[in-house]
Amino acid sequence: MRGVGAAPRAPRGGHWVCAVPEWVSPCRDPVPILGPAQEGGHGTGCGVRERVPKMSLWSIVSHMPPEEFSGLFTEFPRSLRCVLADWLENQPWEFVNGSDAFCTSVASGMLSAMLEKLRSAASSNGQQCQILQQVNGIENMYRRDPLRLVSVLRAILDGEKAAVLKRDHHLPLSFHRRQEELKFNMGLQRLQHRVRQIQAQLDGPPASLQEPQLKTEAKASESELSTLILEAVKELEAAKQQVLKRIQIWKRQQQLAGNGAPFEENLAPLQKRCENLVEVHFQLHQQVMGASAELGAELVPRLQERLNEVLSSLVKSSFLVERQPPQVLKTQTKFQASVRFLLGPQLLKALAKPYMVRAEMVTEKQARELALSAYSSTLSESTGEIMHNVVALETNPTSGTCCANFKNVLLKKIKRCERKGSESVTEEKCAVLFSTSVALTTHNLSIHLQVLSLPIVVIVHGNQDNNAKATILWDNAFSEIDRVPFVVAERVPWDKMCDTLNLKFMAEVQTTKGLLKEHYFFLAQKIFNDYSASLEDFQSRSVSWAQFNKEILPGRGFTFWQWFDGVLDLTKRCLKSYWSDRLIIGFISKQYVCKLLSTEPDGTFLLRFSDSEIGGVTIAHVIRGKDGSSQVENIQPFSAKDLSIRSLGDRIRDLGQLRNLYPNTPKDQAFGSHYNKEQTGKDGRGYVSTAIKMTVESERDQHPQSAAGTLPEAPPAPMFNLPMLQPEDLQPVLSPMCPPAPFCPPPVPTGYPTGESSVNMMVTSNLGSSFPSTSPMLSPSLAMDQPLPPCEDLAFRNPLPFMPNQYMTGEASQMLSGGPSPEPRDEEMLELAPLTLMVDPPLQSTQRWLPSMNQPPCSDLDQFLQEMSVEGHPFPPPPQHSGYPSASCWGLGESRWDDSIRPGHA
Repeated sequence: MRGVGAAPRAPRGGHWVCAVPEWVSPCRDPVPILGPAQEGGHGTGCGVRERVPKMSLWSIVSHMPPEEFSGLFTEFPRSLRCVLADWLENQPWEFVNGSDAFCTSVASGMLSAMLEKLRSAASSNGQQCQILQQVNGIENMYRRDPLRLVSVLRAILDGEKAAVLKRDHHLPLSFHRRQEELKFNMGLQRLQHRVRQIQAQLDGPPASLQEPQLKTEAKASESELSTLILEAVKELEAAKQQVLKRIQIWKRQQQLAGNGAPFEENLAPLQKRCENLVEVHFQLHQQVMGASAELGAELVPRLQERLNEVLSSLVKSSFLVERQPPQVLKTQTKFQASVRFLLGPQLLKALAKPYMVRAEMVTEKQARELALSAYSSTLSESTGEIMHNVVALETNPTSGTCCANFKNVLLKKIKRCERKGSESVTEEKCAVLFSTSVALTTHNLSIHLQVLSLPIVVIVHGNQDNNAKATILWDNAFSEIDRVPFVVAERVPWDKMCDTLNLKFMAEVQTTKGLLKEHYFFLAQKIFNDYSASLEDFQSRSVSWAQFNKEILPGRGFTFWQWFDGVLDLTKRCLKSYWSDRLIIGFISKQYVCKLLSTEPDGTFLLRFSDSEIGGVTIAHVIRGKDGSSQVENIQPFSAKDLSIRSLGDRIRDLGQLRNLYPNTPKDQAFGSHYNKEQTGKDGRGYVSTAIKMTVESERDQHPQSAAGTLPEAPPAPMFNLPMLQPEDLQPVLSPMCPPAPFCPPPVPTGYPTGESSVNMMVTSNLGSSFPSTSPMLSPSLAMDQPLPPCEDLAFRNPLPFMPNQYMTGEASQMLSGGPSPEPRDEEMLELAPLTLMVDPPLQSTQRWLPSMNQPPCSDLDQFLQEMSVEGHPFPPPPQHSGYPSASCWGLGESRWDDSIRPGHA
């Protein structure tokens, strides 16, 4: 038989393609073969219902250079290997060990199936004669010795696995799962073959064997029967251990799904395994009792004990929490959970009354005691009071499941236990214990079933949620299979932490675009507070729980996880589409941004998550002065609330100084699909539509101060005719504008370039000439005076035109945020011409914000404010030092009306 065909062809599309005839379609597939999960599943309560992609070994091997496998195909042509593709690796070649009748029978069956597969492929292609000739050669060579074919194909698969491991250092996860299934199925087939052999022995020899000369053969048959039964029990115990291990893997995958890992949650294959083993157990139990005379009085009790242990282990392990309760559980909040008994449909068929399942809270200490007793002891005391905690265990004949569904469970209260060292309330873990007792009448067994939920952190207030999620994230990610509850490592490798953060980010944001190595580098610098190490240096480091969510970041008021969780929440709520389109770099330091943008042209910008605030995204952009010098400015971060008012894409469109997204993508090209359509004209009710716009004033755009330290006079602006007001008439007008200085504190100097980020409400059509003016124009000097600075507090935004404080009385002017100004002399006051038109009386407004002029001294008022602040901050604090250009809401809370838009407003 000839071996592999021709040498490899040139790469096509970056991948090597097998040099086989053109009709071999699997070799021409340039992408990995992905398939959905084979079966559906049930909910787990973890918030993840993903199907695990199936990637075959062949999907990787077919794109590797063929010369790496040249020594494998000496007895089997590579062209047929390409035709068989992933069918070949889905057969149990590796697990056919031995030369007995069972192995020979299995090998012969696989040979027949392979020949049928090849002939079917040949009939659908044009070169039928060529492939049929190769198939006939395979049949002639291996029909008499099918075990030799098994050995050849096992060597080919082993060589392919070794080549993939050498290159990638791991095999596809789905390949491992499939191999585990093949191993179990092969073991089950062998076990069923043993049972048939035993039954053939028990049926007894034919009557002719009762002749005296054949009595010796009958005794040999009895010895063979005991050997067969012992081997069958041993194989049953091995199969049971394999099922129990698979159940533990399912539990671990369910826990990882809480962090966002993909989870194939379907329990039907596991239920089928358990039912098959219990069926074999019943048959063996009957055969042992039927052969008690041949086995002897000493061997039968031992076999029965071993068989009962197998049944008890399977029954206890098949009681699972299918839908987990919330792992962060708030008291006085309803939740749902469900438990499933995999062997219930088989063992609890004819019950007049269903068994009841009870749910109780247990502490970590109680959970550890239950685990050490192999869940054989009962709970002495519940650590919390749960309402509606008893539910019937019901069997559904249609779906073939046996479940207890807890639909309206409520944790009324929790008893806290003594915590270790500096452990906080949100680090205290507990669990829900589900328990019931079932009686197996066929074996006279009563089994107490118990199962623990995943670890739970109980909170009593929403502000504990963030830290509680950190505890759960750490426990889900780094706990071991079959651990002592709820022991978890205090330090973990940084690369595992990166995988955990990436899984959590992708699951929370619901995106397929994960974190990149540059993002990991920034996160490592942040959590380790080390800006001198390289990316490779961080790979060998380990991160502790304290660094993750106990130690405050240097210069900040929050932990690493609190900051990262804020980014998660912001991206999930407002930035999902921007992140998925890779428009946000996000995880990058302000210093590195300056380095990137310093050499870029004016108007280049990028988006990054705020390093100093929780849940903020900022725009860093390049501005250049007339002298050609460049400066990188960071606009004050936008929170989720800001972006709910106006989206990020619309804000970027509003700012004309932003031109190209780093490195050189025009902003309209990058963000055009994220712009919202602007409304124009009138709506259906006849109103003129309005729009909110954002503007940013850089420090370079502001007017320099005069030598006296005051702002220069502004150019005269067009104003509508208003009546001339006397100073004594201003007090009732100004009283609703802005509270006195203690209530509306002046802005604190930040030391950073000042700017103004304002959102202006724009009317889409010019209404300035639509209304006639009937009032005398203010004097030119009054119109040219600099307006007062806007009120910083959103609660005290002024809906009237700002009036100059030099026309106010001294006491009133001292109470404005701009501070006192020199009281004008009488000769400086302008003579007001007598009014000829009817003037409305002064506004009669209650002075809610402006106290009487006989207010207490400033020191007394400060003391009053300090006392009031203890009761819940009745007045907002002064602006904090942020390092960003100051931002305000102009047109929303701090509505500064423009008289050109609202004529006649007084």
